[in-house]
Amino acid sequence: MWGYRVTQSFVFAIEEINRSAHLLPNLTLGFSIRNSGDSVHGALYETMGFLTGQKEPIPNYTCQHGSPQAALVGDTRSSLSVSMARLLGLYKFPQVSYSSSLPSLSDKIQFPSFLRTLTSDITSSHAVTQLIIHFQWSWVIILAQDDDFGQQASSLATQQLSPAGVCIEYHLHVPSYQSLGKIEETVQKMQKCTAKVVLVFLSNLNFQLILRGLLGVPVSGQVWVSKGTLHMALALTIPGISQVLQGTFGLLYHSSRAIGFPEFLAHLRPSQTPEDMFIKKFWEFTFDCTWPYQNSTVTEGVQFCTGNESLKNKPHPFPEVSKIDAAYTAVYSIAHALHNMLACEHQERKGTNSHNFHSWQLLHALKKVHFKTLDGIKIMFDANGDLVTKFDIFQGQKTPAGVFHLVHVGMIDPQVSSGNKMMVQLKEDLQVSSLNAEETVPTSICSESCLPGFSQVPRLGAPHCCFDCSPCPEGQFTDQRDMKRCLLCPKEQYSSHTRDHCLPRTEIFLAFEEPLGFVLALVALLLAGLAVLVLGVFLKHRDTPVVRANNRTLSYFLLISLSLCALCALLFLGRPTVTTCLLRQTTFAVVFTVAVSSVLAKTLTVVLAFRVTRPRSRIQICLSPGTSTFVVLIASLIQVVLCGVWLATSPPFPDKDMISEPQHIVIQCQEGSGATFFCVLGYLGFLAGGTFSVAFLARGLPDIFNETKFLTFSMLLFCSVWTAFLPLYHSARGKSTVAVEIFSILASTAGLLGGIFIPKCYIILLKPEKNTPAWLKQGYCAQQEKQGEMLQRRYKFSGESPEPNI
Repeated sequence: MWGYRVTQSFVFAIEEINRSAHLLPNLTLGFSIRNSGDSVHGALYETMGFLTGQKEPIPNYTCQHGSPQAALVGDTRSSLSVSMARLLGLYKFPQVSYSSSLPSLSDKIQFPSFLRTLTSDITSSHAVTQLIIHFQWSWVIILAQDDDFGQQASSLATQQLSPAGVCIEYHLHVPSYQSLGKIEETVQKMQKCTAKVVLVFLSNLNFQLILRGLLGVPVSGQVWVSKGTLHMALALTIPGISQVLQGTFGLLYHSSRAIGFPEFLAHLRPSQTPEDMFIKKFWEFTFDCTWPYQNSTVTEGVQFCTGNESLKNKPHPFPEVSKIDAAYTAVYSIAHALHNMLACEHQERKGTNSHNFHSWQLLHALKKVHFKTLDGIKIMFDANGDLVTKFDIFQGQKTPAGVFHLVHVGMIDPQVSSGNKMMVQLKEDLQVSSLNAEETVPTSICSESCLPGFSQVPRLGAPHCCFDCSPCPEGQFTDQRDMKRCLLCPKEQYSSHTRDHCLPRTEIFLAFEEPLGFVLALVALLLAGLAVLVLGVFLKHRDTPVVRANNRTLSYFLLISLSLCALCALLFLGRPTVTTCLLRQTTFAVVFTVAVSSVLAKTLTVVLAFRVTRPRSRIQICLSPGTSTFVVLIASLIQVVLCGVWLATSPPFPDKDMISEPQHIVIQCQEGSGATFFCVLGYLGFLAGGTFSVAFLARGLPDIFNETKFLTFSMLLFCSVWTAFLPLYHSARGKSTVAVEIFSILASTAGLLGGIFIPKCYIILLKPEKNTPAWLKQGYCAQQEKQGEMLQRRYKFSGESPEPNI
């Protein structure tokens, strides 16, 4: 019987307007209440009767006297309003609905005279989607009626939610007709859902059937979001339903309140309006009583109506409030439009009075009406005839006493929008994180949010809302939540340990000040000093047999080059510059070529000495000191030419290595032409390999001071160091590559210095008795005997005759 209360609000508004001294002061509004019987036939019949003024209406024929009809308010259901609007549109007769929200009624081509004091389902559906987006629910269920309303509203919601990143887990359709089997199937599907938010586009009856089916089912924590609070309000009558509806949100358009209407109803009595045919049924329904009739017998337990009952303490059910306010606003809209039309006609002095106007004139004024109600609410219609209004957000909550009710928690303003987004305002005491434990708005997501430092990785075959979180790799970062991919840090920065921001990279190089650089520099100086010290010893004892043996000039060359080899390691320390980059590898290559070629000359001297069999032979000529020096100069000159070509074509230069160490920028020397660089190293390697081969073959030759064995051992150390250097150098990163090269330089220098000269220094300094001509003569005789035996064996196998002078 809530429709009767709405009718009374209609009467209340008219009486209030008639008492007003400002609104239509010289005009009294009348009204006629008609019953459509909740059928299309009845609605059209009553509409034609209202237009023609006849009990048996004849189309296009009017038989009425007195005051003209101004406008029609109604009907409740959209299907009835559509039929009425088509008819009234033919005559441009104003129709204002307080309940019909069908989107197609906004079409002014089909329904030119239809207006309504509420919004269409499209606008309210849009507002519902904005609420979902505002709470950042990205995983929802859509529960829609299988009719024009449900399909259109759910389709609109899907179109708006998808670009906002919201995924639909299930799109469940419920038949518009009652189907308990389909309801049960829908309930079973909802038990399997993981989404916590259900977007509802259902009729009141189907919504209640769904809720009843969920009672006793282990479905908890779901948030129901509806475009109207009517669903929730009607569901409040279901026992135990508060557990299902806890935290549910609903929208209600922000309308004017019918102030004073409760007092108006409180004074309503059946005896005051005997012509009202509906009041007695309303009275019986409201007070649960029965009117006594003539000859009726008194039945035990039946309460009779007296007509003196009061509606003062009877609260309005929640759905009635919105309908009452909408009907109240509809009447005031028509009154203001009529007032504006008459005032405009009076100003233009056309002589139009309240009994002589056309319906299209009032329709024109009604479309442009703009006024404030008694409670300060602005009333106006948009171009589609829909009320321009805001939406109140209601949430189902429990009071401390355990009573479940709807609480106003915020507002949505469609007029204040940015692009396709409406402004959503919530009260300060309703934030998702600050609700009470029982009223907390749960999150509804398919996957947990990815923190900064992680990026989303889509799951195969799942919607885009379902993803895994993958940490960003080195050199990349994410500084926001739920980023689709990691961002690259600038070249001068590196990603933090948490990968949520970038830090500036520091420039590094192997410096003298750091421990490793200091130790390597110290070792280089010690080796250079040791080589100079050995050179001093050799110069001091230059006339002794040990020094004179095997070309002392080559020994001086070798010691000087070894000293320079140790010192060239210092060029690899410190910040690389253009000068140091040019000198590093070239100096290293030349001085080591001098050192290795000196060892080669020494080895060749020993080998050729044992090949001499005749005086003044060619081999004996090759044993002259000038020949050994020539070998060193030629070998070194070739390396100098290669280095010159390298420096002339593509010289080394300082460069920044951004790859080797993520947190640092390695300042290093770029070698320039790789081909020329490897030619330089290849030549040095070829020279070292040849020297080692010759020394290895000569290791068994007799020698007073065993120099051939020392030469072989030193070259073995040299080749081993540089063979191990190659894989270490290519596997090292950053400044470690420089350290590996310096270590190889110092190790090979130490090998040559120690393997060749330490035994000689041992004899010179600790065994001076062996460094005398007498001991040398004794050793020489033994050597000659051994050489003779070797020659006899060689001639025996070759068939040659020995020379007489041997």
